[in-house]
Amino acid sequence: MLSVFSAPSRYTQGVDATKSLGAEMERIGLQGPALVLAGRSAAAQLGQVWRQTFGDSGIAYGVEAFAGECSHREIERVKTVAAAAKAAVIVGAGGGKVLDTARAVAAELDLPVVNCPTVASSDAPCSALSVLYDEQGVVVDYRVYGRNPDLVLVDTRVIANAPPRLLAAGMGDALATVFEARTCVEGRVKNMRGGASTQSALALAELCYRTLLEDGRTAMDAATNRAVSPALERLVEANTLLSGLGFESSGLAAAHSVHNGLTAAGGTHPYYHGEKVAFGTLVQLVLEGKPTSLIQEVLAFSTSVGLPITLADVGLPSCGDEALERISRRSVAPGETIHNEPFEVSSGAVRDAIVAADAIGKRWKLERNS
Repeated sequence: MLSVFSAPSRYTQGVDATKSLGAEMERIGLQGPALVLAGRSAAAQLGQVWRQTFGDSGIAYGVEAFAGECSHREIERVKTVAAAAKAAVIVGAGGGKVLDTARAVAAELDLPVVNCPTVASSDAPCSALSVLYDEQGVVVDYRVYGRNPDLVLVDTRVIANAPPRLLAAGMGDALATVFEARTCVEGRVKNMRGGASTQSALALAELCYRTLLEDGRTAMDAATNRAVSPALERLVEANTLLSGLGFESSGLAAAHSVHNGLTAAGGTHPYYHGEKVAFGTLVQLVLEGKPTSLIQEVLAFSTSVGLPITLADVGLPSCGDEALERISRRSVAPGETIHNEPFEVSSGAVRDAIVAADAIGKRWKLERNS
């Protein structure tokens, strides 16, 4: 099996980076017309900056509002808009679902794509895949594309102005990276691009985890005060670049499958992807029989930045047998990355691991509050 490492063509990060968007696109040969698929907050914050940066670069553009879900229906709708506008490049601006939709549209129209995340809430921006949901918010499909984004541009001033909970959710997504990467590398299973992992991919995943532990709490303090600090810059890079490269070029395992399972329970829908992945990480550690010391390290970190450690924390305070069965069965559906674990995983084993992880989280909270 050949080793495969994937990355965006260019990654740009820093304070007021949006002002350089047009120039950055020019540097890599991207011309208009551009269709900007934008979340509501992104359009409100950045509309004037887009006028300036695209105007300075002579790039014609139009803005299309994102409808709220990365679904088959939304992808088809935006494709129609892009075709009518004769778009030559798709620019996604907003959260993970906006960027996933922009990637899907660009791939289907064979156009370059630029990702401009306005939150650091997931590791989606650098990847060459999209997670598709149905209109009720349940995961239905993954799509993997032939190439990564042509440009990822991250404006840390914008990130600092977003709700701190979104930054914490990004840490939850990034938290899973090293544990899933280690599982995939040790098992010599295929990564998200169908090849073996490289040393660099695992090293980036390890650096991602160290950055979370070292800078996570301090970065949250900065974000709470809408300040851009060196710790916040490093943390945003961990959430976005290190986690993105680490997961795609090493692979996913149980944590993300448990996330997908949790989406089958309606109570979890108000919670962010990374928040559910954080709980899924605890479930993976329990499922794999990892040492108590490691589980406690993860619990301590998660608690320090406000990530979920119990079912109640993701909207399931009373998770009965029927809901547990639905979550567990969805987690082990054919094609799920939980099957990258080095042992056969049944829905019953997942159910037990969820119950055990929930109990561990409850005990941790009780001991801290006593």
